[in-house]
Amino acid sequence: MKTALSVENLSKVYLGDKKKATKINALNNITLEVKQGEIFGLLGPNGAGKTTFLSILAGTVIKTNGKVNVWGFDLDKNPRQVRASIGIVPQEVNLDAFFSPKKLLDLQAGLYGIKNSQKITDTILKLVSLDEQADSYSRNLSGGMKRRLLIAKAMVHQPPILVLDEPTAGVDVELRKNLWKNVKELNKIGVTIILTTHYLFEAQEMCDRIAIINKGNLVALDTTKKLLDRIKIKKILFKLKKFETNIILKLPNVKFFVESNDTIVVSYEKDTINFEELTNYLKEKNLKILDISIDEGDLEDVFIQLTKN
Repeated sequence: MKTALSVENLSKVYLGDKKKATKINALNNITLEVKQGEIFGLLGPNGAGKTTFLSILAGTVIKTNGKVNVWGFDLDKNPRQVRASIGIVPQEVNLDAFFSPKKLLDLQAGLYGIKNSQKITDTILKLVSLDEQADSYSRNLSGGMKRRLLIAKAMVHQPPILVLDEPTAGVDVELRKNLWKNVKELNKIGVTIILTTHYLFEAQEMCDRIAIINKGNLVALDTTKKLLDRIKIKKILFKLKKFETNIILKLPNVKFFVESNDTIVVSYEKDTINFEELTNYLKEKNLKILDISIDEGDLEDVFIQLTKN
């Protein structure tokens, strides 16, 4: 599988207070690869270095050290080819309200030096489900349509890599679903997606692999499944027939929390006890189980675990 993006020992140092000669390490020796055709998540808390990373790829921030290779082009030797290989969808909606989607895409293509005979405006509009709104004013588009138009703008030069920076920030559930449907369709036709988001359930649902950055450091890089496998604690909520809340429950390596006179939450490390042992113990205590809810944990638990310090 071809490497779409390769970053080796990437660092960025900003000068802070000149009088005190302080420095801010925004990125510290980041090394990672993004494979062709995958959806790659780039996660981290505010101030982690994600924006600096994307700005270096976009050419708006100059790196301090390291190597960046995009679609076979070295950032230092071929900066124009690198920029041509990436389409960046910003978090902010920056559209001219008095231009139609068709005119906006034609203008964007012109900025990339694409000849009229080579423009694929109609194809892109159809791809992001905006062909029926091609001649409408941008100001009349819904929030979800504007987001899709931003994706279309980033695709006019047919880049093999699409970077989505917080694409669903501030949109409702229905718009988010439609947007992800479009993104998956783009990925199916071969577009490599790099995604940043604060909605961790989205990353868990969408991404093949995930990198987590914290304070400029790469603290995790793995498949989504393997990251989820790091979760050691399992929680189970038992709905029971009403019982006395002063009941004493004890098992090795197991914690019991009596929430009410009909609910007990049990937490334990995976593989220390099996489920049958647990239910048998509750039955021995004359507790009748009415319902069970299991929480295996999610990407948010991994994220908090890796970034809390």
